[in-house]
Amino acid sequence: MDSNSDLPLRDNVFNALRDAILMGELAPGERLMEIHLANKLGVSRTPIREAIRMLEQEGLAVTIPRKGAQVAKMTEKDLLDVLEIRDALDELAVSDACERMTSEDFRKLEDAMQDFVEVTRTKDVRAIVEADEAFHNVIYEATGNPKLMNIIQNLKEQMYRYRYEYIKQDKDYSDLVTDHSKILDGLRRKDVNYVRSVMHEHLQNQVDSVKKVIQEQNEDS
Repeated sequence: MDSNSDLPLRDNVFNALRDAILMGELAPGERLMEIHLANKLGVSRTPIREAIRMLEQEGLAVTIPRKGAQVAKMTEKDLLDVLEIRDALDELAVSDACERMTSEDFRKLEDAMQDFVEVTRTKDVRAIVEADEAFHNVIYEATGNPKLMNIIQNLKEQMYRYRYEYIKQDKDYSDLVTDHSKILDGLRRKDVNYVRSVMHEHLQNQVDSVKKVIQEQNEDS
C-alpha cells in the first residue's frame, strides 16, 4: 500500500482498495474479507471496514446479507441511470456557464485543457481521469451555483468507475481532446445548444464504450 502520511489511514486503505478494483486486481463479485485485507495491507480491521463503506458510497462495493461485502458488478442499468442524471445536470451547468463565464474562467479552462493534453501523453489512466474532471470542474464552478456543484460532486463518486473504465479503453485520447476543444469554443461563442450537443455526445461515447465492457464481463462470468 502506497501511504500518504497527510491522509487518515482509512483514506490510504480506501485508495489502495479502489485502485485494486479499478485496475481489475479485485474482480467484480470478489468478496472483500476484512481479516484477509487487513493482513494484506498491514492494518487493523477498523480502517478496512471504514474504507469499504467509502467504496459503497462510490458504487465500487456492495454488502449482501449473509455474504458480506464484495466488489460491485457494473451493470448497464446503473451506468445509464447515473449518466442520464449527469446529462441533465450538464445541460443546466452549460446554460449557466455560457452566461456567467469570465475572462479568468476562460483562462482557467484553457489551462485545464492544456494540462489534459499533456497528461494524455503519459498514458496514466488515473491522472487522465483527474485532468478530465478538472476541466469540467472549471465549467461547473463558473455557474456560480454551489448547490449544483455539490450535487455534481456527489454524483461524481458514482460515476468514477465508469469514467475510469472509459478512459482505460481509449488508446490515444484524441477524441477527448477534440471534445474539450469544441466545448471551449462553444462556451466562448455562448452557443448553449452547441455545447449541450457536444457534452451529450461526450457522455454517449462513454455509455457506448462501457456498455461493451459490461457485456464482455457478463459473457465471461
